Amino acid sequence: MSSRVLTAVAWPYANGPRHIGHVSGFGVPSDVFSRYQRMAGNRVLMVSGTDEHGTPIQVQADAEGMTARQLADKYNRVIVEDLQGLGLAYDLFTRTTTSTHYEVVQDLFLALYRNGYVVPRTTMGAISPSTGRTLPDRYVEGTCPICGYDGARGDQCDNCGNQLDPADLINPRSKINGETPKFVETEHFFLDLPAFAESLGKWLATRSDWRPNVLKFSANLIEDLKPRAITRDLDWGVPVPLDGWRDLPMKRLYVWFDAVIGYLSASVEWARRGPDPDAWQQWWCDPEATGYYFMGKDNIVFHSVIWPALLLGQNGAGDKGGAPGAFGTLNLPDEIVSSEFLTMSGSKFSTSRGTVIYVGDFLKEYGPDALRYFISVAGPENQDTDFTWEEFVRRINFELANEWGNLVNRSVSMAHKNVGAIPRPGTLTDADHALLATSKAGFDTVGGLLARSRFKQALGEAMRVVSAANKYISDSEPWKLKDQPERRDTVLHTALQVVSDANTLLTPFLPHSAQQVHQALGGSGVWAAQPEIREVSELGEGPDYPVLTGDYAGEQARWESRPVEVGRPLEKPSPLFSKLDPKLGETGPEWAPIR
Repeated sequence: MSSRVLTAVAWPYANGPRHIGHVSGFGVPSDVFSRYQRMAGNRVLMVSGTDEHGTPIQVQADAEGMTARQLADKYNRVIVEDLQGLGLAYDLFTRTTTSTHYEVVQDLFLALYRNGYVVPRTTMGAISPSTGRTLPDRYVEGTCPICGYDGARGDQCDNCGNQLDPADLINPRSKINGETPKFVETEHFFLDLPAFAESLGKWLATRSDWRPNVLKFSANLIEDLKPRAITRDLDWGVPVPLDGWRDLPMKRLYVWFDAVIGYLSASVEWARRGPDPDAWQQWWCDPEATGYYFMGKDNIVFHSVIWPALLLGQNGAGDKGGAPGAFGTLNLPDEIVSSEFLTMSGSKFSTSRGTVIYVGDFLKEYGPDALRYFISVAGPENQDTDFTWEEFVRRINFELANEWGNLVNRSVSMAHKNVGAIPRPGTLTDADHALLATSKAGFDTVGGLLARSRFKQALGEAMRVVSAANKYISDSEPWKLKDQPERRDTVLHTALQVVSDANTLLTPFLPHSAQQVHQALGGSGVWAAQPEIREVSELGEGPDYPVLTGDYAGEQARWESRPVEVGRPLEKPSPLFSKLDPKLGETGPEWAPIR
């Protein structure tokens, strides 16, 4: 029976191009998961977009001599093109500067306000003495007053995990220019997080199947919830939808609040762009639908605590009670799929420090499936993982090229040379039956792991089928069976059947090369659908901007073993993967040299 699955993917920030560390956390894992779910017959809604508000956008815009909106437009397009090139099959990848997003954010704010979960408070705000601009929490750093860590941010200490206020920091300093901020009184709305302690705790207690790092971190945060500012003194962001506030030029809903609501607003926008504007409710209001949220570990708190709190407050289900808001009763996350960090030479990928490999540069040089494979097999699924060019070369040459590419090439080449088509099998031997059984068993094994977001194990099991097929061909030696054509054809038919099965198992990971294998086996049409860039406007108004979307229902890939068609003509295949020069592992490419 078909199920509805929401894949909510963390929103990349639009202050520059994204690097491979970013897509190892939010991008590739979410796409592998969604592609599998679609192949398994489920109805997937995969949404995200560029996160375009907040001071970092303004700071980068100043540096590049443009307005905040111009900067957001620039990098929104760059990111869309990179994610399309990587093959991330979004139903809608949009942005947070749309009218739909503003509307949804303001409606959710009003529901929280009416239910008593948003309250005004006078607080001390950090101001830059040299510019007069507000310094957001994350742009104030100093020593944590709780654990003494010298590098705590004004909103949170990454060392001990406690929430902070900028004024709490010892020796605070501006992250932008190092100056000591000035603190002044200012009125803001705060999310009353302590009013969710009981309801959040009960909900988290039901999440026993989450990754241990997510559960432990979230449970610790529940013990010390503090009110969190929901507005800031900025002129770039979503206006506060209340009389006396909406027209204030320097009061906006802050970016951390509006960005997480993007999952809902993107779903609403997707529905409005289709034939049924209420279709989003099937993924958000039906208790039978499931929601999976993908991100890096630095985003856990926003998705396991703050976003569920916002949903509980909107639903009127926090500790204070209340009535459901404009969206009815919304589903809370079913799973937080958080990845650790991909590092480079032991350091977290960082544009400012020069430890960066941009997605666009990587795709131009090595193509999408090489990167997708490396992230899936060697990425930071459960622990921080160091990217090295040496390991990348080894994985591509010895696994993708030697194992999978070689299996496809020699199986199709021998069948083409000897028969010209997929041969008819004769009587199967125990070896034939054993390989076919291994191949078919892979669907349950790999599928079960993918359903639980165990991507490394799943890919390992799929490659185990590939290795078994290579061993079968080497043991059977069909090239020596010219005088036994029936046995030769049986071996080749068996090998091609397993190539077909393995290609299905690998499709979520390697959708681009899966299309090539489909065609090498004589298939036609779209096997694995790819996202496309469409220029859209504000639902009929305003300037055009690019979104990612696609028609995935028409693809042929299904999570099942399909018998290969005897007699289907075969052409001489082209190599599936090119081997990389081993020297690359020692030097790196010119655009990302090993230092």
